[in-house]
Amino acid sequence: MIRLFNYKTFSCKQLTRQSKINAWLRGLSGQAALSTQQCSNSTTTPITFSVSEFNSHSYATSLQSCIQNDDLQTAMTIHCQVLKKGNCLDLFATNVLLNVYVKLNQLPDATKLFDEMPERNTISFVTTIQGYTVSSQFVEAVGLFSTLHREGHELNPFAFTAFLKVLVSMGWAELCPCVFACVYKLGHDSNAFVGTALIDAFSVCGCVEFARKVFDGIICKDMVTWTGMVACYAENDCFEEALNFFSQMRAVGFKPNNFTFAFVLKACLGLDTIRVAKSAHGCALKTRYEVDLYVAVALLDLYTKSGEISNARRIFEEMPKKDVIPWSFMIARYAQTDLSIDAVELFCRMRQAFVAPNQFTFVSVLQACATMEGLDLGKQIHSLVVRVGLLSDVFVSNALMDVYAKCGRMENSVELFAESPKRNHVTWNTMIVGYVQLGEVGKAMIMFSKMLEEQVPATEVTYSSVLRACASLAALEPGMQVHCLTVKANYDMDVVVANALIDMYAKCGSITDARLVFDMMNDWNEVSWNAMISGYSMHGLSAEVLKVFDLMQQRGWRPNNLTFVGVLSACSNGGLLEQGEAYFKSMVADYGIEPCIEHYTSMVSLLGRAGHLDKAAKLIEGIPFQPSVMIWRALLGACIIHNNVEIGRLSAQHILDFEPEDEATHVLLSNIYAMARSWEKAASVRKSMKKKGVKKEPGLSWIENQGMVHYFRAGDTSHADMNIIRGMLEWLNMKSRKAGYIPDLSAVLRDVKEDEKERYLWVHSEKLALAFALFKMPPSSPIRIIKNLRICVDCHTAIKIISKIVQREIIIRDVHRFHHFQDGCCSCGDFW
Repeated sequence: MIRLFNYKTFSCKQLTRQSKINAWLRGLSGQAALSTQQCSNSTTTPITFSVSEFNSHSYATSLQSCIQNDDLQTAMTIHCQVLKKGNCLDLFATNVLLNVYVKLNQLPDATKLFDEMPERNTISFVTTIQGYTVSSQFVEAVGLFSTLHREGHELNPFAFTAFLKVLVSMGWAELCPCVFACVYKLGHDSNAFVGTALIDAFSVCGCVEFARKVFDGIICKDMVTWTGMVACYAENDCFEEALNFFSQMRAVGFKPNNFTFAFVLKACLGLDTIRVAKSAHGCALKTRYEVDLYVAVALLDLYTKSGEISNARRIFEEMPKKDVIPWSFMIARYAQTDLSIDAVELFCRMRQAFVAPNQFTFVSVLQACATMEGLDLGKQIHSLVVRVGLLSDVFVSNALMDVYAKCGRMENSVELFAESPKRNHVTWNTMIVGYVQLGEVGKAMIMFSKMLEEQVPATEVTYSSVLRACASLAALEPGMQVHCLTVKANYDMDVVVANALIDMYAKCGSITDARLVFDMMNDWNEVSWNAMISGYSMHGLSAEVLKVFDLMQQRGWRPNNLTFVGVLSACSNGGLLEQGEAYFKSMVADYGIEPCIEHYTSMVSLLGRAGHLDKAAKLIEGIPFQPSVMIWRALLGACIIHNNVEIGRLSAQHILDFEPEDEATHVLLSNIYAMARSWEKAASVRKSMKKKGVKKEPGLSWIENQGMVHYFRAGDTSHADMNIIRGMLEWLNMKSRKAGYIPDLSAVLRDVKEDEKERYLWVHSEKLALAFALFKMPPSSPIRIIKNLRICVDCHTAIKIISKIVQREIIIRDVHRFHHFQDGCCSCGDFW
């Protein structure tokens, strides 16, 4: 009678849901027929029952076996049998079937089953939410949790755990305190399962104190709970607390697992306590966790970042290496620590071990190729990338562009850039940095403009590179525009960008703005101090250099070799002989810095320009390595200032031994003879230049006005405004003579009449540029002129007087330094 009643009930339900079952049958019948042929090979035995018999529990057991055996075909066969028998699984068995589809990645079938369930409970919702989460359909998961709550189902620990995982996956961990309030209200806060999920969520959003409160409220803490709290502290840089918690955990009797050790090792690395880390390593050895992938990678990270490469290699050799992760990790660490050859060799071993590289492996080995400038190897890896189908990966494509750019093959980088289907900010940065490093700063600026047009967000790398390009061009106006962009994007306080701004303003002649940026910085590093010292030195402000150097030491920063290059250069530019010698000795005695070629060059320049040419030559003789061309050029320049023909001739000979066709040395040697009125020797040098095909670089000055750059050569008559320029020069000549200007005819190194020499003096390129600027630029703006050669004595004297006549600040950057002319004086103090 009971069986008959069940059968009639079944028939009634069948009439109301026949269309849904038919839909299932049509979808499953084909697959069921296929699976019937495979049943003989299946580990799961199909269930068969008589028409009058239906056992949901047996079906559920068989479906559980399908999950364990990852057997989708048998599961669908069972589902087909259920549908044919009227789809009368109870709620428990239906939830198991739902779990089968979720676990075997059949989310569409799972959602269809869920929607057609006549009865659902919390488990049904939680299982489907887990399916959505695994498939990254987070919005649907949140909506389903809302439906669960709205329909009045029980919010049990499983529901909260699933929902917290969704929020973390969506990046909405900041909503977790609201969920915690609901958990607390329902009394689930003491549940270890929910508590651990809350700790993980609070860890992600940085709420360490909330996580600790949750931990303290859990009644029965287990290993997972303790490990979650250790991980929370380690992930949020509370390294001491992480180690203390690890000690407490062991004291109460819990044995750490692989995840615990991984986070403890991270905390040790954060505290830079290698001794404690080695103790944790010993514990891992005792418990045999050192062969676990998580622990082994954490140990590799620890020893590579601590500089103990030999220990890292030993761990790598002893750990299982069937997975790509340890290979990729070790290759990456080699590449990041300038062990590029080791990175490439390990990549070759990986290939020999038949472990397939992934995109991260290729990025790391390409980074090593870029550092080594290994073009041929980069091309081979490029071919392998194409073969395995990873060229479309944006990270691999960016790494390939970087290799070609570092190897000077920008045309290949441009080709990859054009073919890249996906571009991110790193793609654009790679191109901009590549152009800047190769000196193609104009193309870098064009690429930056295109990046802005396509609304790609610029980063600190973008801004620092573009500012470097502006500094190379001495282009102040574009540099100021980029500065405005950094302010709008909140990057102006970034230390890397701020350092680039200091360098840009200094090299563009605006040292006041450079100091303003320096003073407004919230944080400084060695580069900041060195950039400011170098900037002041470049502008001949030696007193300011020494003030910044003293301030640097007062604030606890230790000067390095670059700092002393700037300081000694400032002493050389300012003629501070005693201070320069004292700093040179202090550098070695107090800071243990061995002098390099730049330090010796500054000292030779300092001694030579102070008139101690013999002492400078003796210093060169005592250099423990072969003197470079730079040092001999410094001595040659000093010989020109003091008209010492003999030492100058020897210096020039040393330079020509290194660079026989160096035109600057030929010209300087000719000038020495000309100043000594040895016209025959001067002519001989010029004949030698002509015979060798060496041409003198003509004097060239340029000035920027309203976004256009105007160039002037010595004696130039080609400029469109030349008539006005001539008129301005005549007016300046007349006014200067009335103010006491006397032409220095020694600056004209030609054997011509005096009136001809005077005419030559007033067509020097810097005077032409100045005359143009005086009638073109607003009266209140400073005039900035750039010159490719050293400014001559006569132009220096004349422009000092002109600055007082016209009441304008005139800034000239020659090949050595900046000259700030104002009110009849120059920042160099007539020592240059």
